[in-house]
Amino acid sequence: MKFSRRFTFAIAIFSLLFAGACSRSVTRVDPNATIDISGRWNDTDSKQVSKDMISDVMSRPWLPNYENANNKKPVVIVGGVINKSHEHIEAETFIKDIEREFINSGKVRVVENDQFREQIRAEQQSQQANATEETQKKIAQELGADFIMFGTINSTVDELGKEKVVNYKINLELADLESTEKVWIGDKEIKKYIKN
Repeated sequence: MKFSRRFTFAIAIFSLLFAGACSRSVTRVDPNATIDISGRWNDTDSKQVSKDMISDVMSRPWLPNYENANNKKPVVIVGGVINKSHEHIEAETFIKDIEREFINSGKVRVVENDQFREQIRAEQQSQQANATEETQKKIAQELGADFIMFGTINSTVDELGKEKVVNYKINLELADLESTEKVWIGDKEIKKYIKN
């Protein structure tokens, strides 16, 4: 009987200890806080790179040259950003960060990329059959882009023992859609030292 009680008591204690060890704590933090747990590419990297690169592209001669020649803001489309790095990076999040910085600059107009244009066109077609004539949006009234931005995210890893250095290099280009002339090329690097 004593053995049975001791065994039951031991099981109860073990269960409490195990449950305590497996508990998880979640704390809400400021979305703008820089938190880097894994050392991999994260939201802070995406926001910082897009901000710095758009600041650079907006300060270059292509913009005043276009405005002086055309007397209007250029229309830009952000095309593909290809992830060639060693890890999974959600390029769509980075593209949205770039679009936000472009729009917030107030110096250019931004149009949807091909992925979302198809959804808009489908809605326009639907309106032709289903919306009242006064509220239907006209077809073939899209704003054509003057420039397209595209690029790549690359990385290199140098690792020895418990130490690792990850270097991300982001290359972006802006090209004139009519002439295909490259009017700007920019790059940004982020280097992370990780020690386990």
